[in-house]
Amino acid sequence: MGEAAVRPRIEPLDTGRHDRDRFRSGVEALDRYLHKQAGQDARRRVAAPFVLILPPSPGVAGYYTLSSASVRMDDLPKTLAKRLPRYPVLPATLLGRLAVDERHRGAGLGTLLLMDALHRALRSEVASMAVLVEAKDEGAVAFYRHHDFQSLPEQSRKLFLPMAEIAALFGTVPAGPAGPGL
Repeated sequence: MGEAAVRPRIEPLDTGRHDRDRFRSGVEALDRYLHKQAGQDARRRVAAPFVLILPPSPGVAGYYTLSSASVRMDDLPKTLAKRLPRYPVLPATLLGRLAVDERHRGAGLGTLLLMDALHRALRSEVASMAVLVEAKDEGAVAFYRHHDFQSLPEQSRKLFLPMAEIAALFGTVPAGPAGPGL
């Protein structure tokens, strides 16, 4: 088997091809979402689920979802808000869910999924000034803070990473209002 056959792949969920049944993250809500709701959300275009596959297995080793979101200007830290246009609501990308199967914990797959999500958000042709997450627990908060996300003031489990920082992470400069300097 060649090297390409064993490399991890992250791709849009295909309910006919990807085996979701054995996925267990240890968080029932995240498992239930992948098993029962993710396909419907993709078909209805309310979320874009992406799955991590470790060939040759068609089983899902991890997943995340992306969707459009907005953030109120008043919810942002003052230091960031003062550098943005004075719109009451700003566009963002929501990283709605991110989970890794328990059998693959500790292998860095959560970080791999996060970096893929950030890269896809950065490449999007839809305006977005940040990626938002709502952490389910303190472990998730610690994971996102480890990756430089900041909590929204007075909302410790809602975190964000400005698109300008994501662009710097990948060595690019985004166009538009989330450009350099944020």
